[in-house]
Amino acid sequence: MDHHAVHDVEGVDPHLSITRSDARDPRPLPPVLLLHGFGSSSQRNWVDTGWVRVLNDAGRSAVMVDLPAHGDSAAPADAGAYAPSRIRADILQALFDERITPLRDGEPTSGVDVVGYSLGSRLAWEFGATQPETVRRMVLGGPGTADPLATFDLAGAERFLAGGPASQDPTTVDLLRMAQAVPDNDLPSLLALVSAITTEPFDPQAAVPKMPLLLVAGDQDDYAGGIDDLQDWAPNARITRLPGRNHTNAITSRLFKEAAVEFLA
Repeated sequence: MDHHAVHDVEGVDPHLSITRSDARDPRPLPPVLLLHGFGSSSQRNWVDTGWVRVLNDAGRSAVMVDLPAHGDSAAPADAGAYAPSRIRADILQALFDERITPLRDGEPTSGVDVVGYSLGSRLAWEFGATQPETVRRMVLGGPGTADPLATFDLAGAERFLAGGPASQDPTTVDLLRMAQAVPDNDLPSLLALVSAITTEPFDPQAAVPKMPLLLVAGDQDDYAGGIDDLQDWAPNARITRLPGRNHTNAITSRLFKEAAVEFLA
């Protein structure tokens, strides 16, 4: 794998880490951009779960971006670096760095396919809606119409991390548990990201991606509420449900990987 950083965006270094894994026998198809979830990383979401191996075996090159304060990316001091719009701009720069070109008729390797999970799905939905000239197809895992980070109990989480009682909000407790499961996570910086996300609420109906979409969720995923609405709003979307899976373990599903590879082919 090739591991490096994103170039400056408008003179500012986003300190994002990129990892690329090229297929040994590439097919004439675009690379696949992988966007992980909150509190996770490219390594945990995509490498450790076998996604990169499955994509490479299918002849697809994978480009992974660690979100700010996640994985090998830095935790910026500038609060604006955590805003979804800024993250999407940095992701676009990452694609330019990887020499990914806009979609062109007659050039099957142009553009990019996207696979996102959880927070990565929210970013991918908005990225696809605003970059239709770049994104060919997308697979969104664990998507919903509501952003759980938008109602995150920041004050309660900060009190808990300072030694106080746990938040009374079950979603906040669950998300904080996910973040704490990764020993190297910088929890204060992750809370800074949550704070920035609340300034740009997710409104999936305001900007809808028009390219083909596969929406995937476990049938026990409480965070995927409204997935049927997403399908109704997007003109080229369909749903795959994963039996017996929830938001935490859907990412490891073989059915999920197989459905994604087939859809992106």
